[in-house]
Amino acid sequence: MTASTSTITPRIGARVLLLDPADRLLLIHALDPADPDHHWWELPGGGLDEGEDLHDAARREVAEETGIMLPALGRELWVRESRFRYKDRDHHRIEHVFLGRTPSTAPQVALKPTENEKAGLIERRWWPADELRQCRDKLLPATLPALLADLLAGRFSPTPLTLVD
Repeated sequence: MTASTSTITPRIGARVLLLDPADRLLLIHALDPADPDHHWWELPGGGLDEGEDLHDAARREVAEETGIMLPALGRELWVRESRFRYKDRDHHRIEHVFLGRTPSTAPQVALKPTENEKAGLIERRWWPADELRQCRDKLLPATLPALLADLLAGRFSPTPLTLVD
């Protein structure tokens, strides 16, 4: 069976569309250590640990990746299923994305990046919506500027969206 036709059990994850008081969005610029020319911007988050629920995983990941503690999350915005290559392996993810708001962009706790995150991190950046629309780098999901615009304008679906790429 070739890699392109193999079946991979999806990894379940949780991410946060995190906004500061000025409605800027936090994104992480990452790269594939096996292919440094392949880089992208993504929401903070990651996979669930054994026995962890989606909300706990999302808050833990934000704290580990940004140092920002979120006592609570807002509603679930979307579920995104993706298949991709990373570190010369095929991956299949199903990620639940929640709304988060923070009163401050300053870290409250020490960051705890994994070795994988250390190897792939380029930078973290707070993006105003108008600058995000101008971004020419790969965004995950690709429709992130439109999703953010709809959210900020109050046009976002009341039920979680399903995104597949």
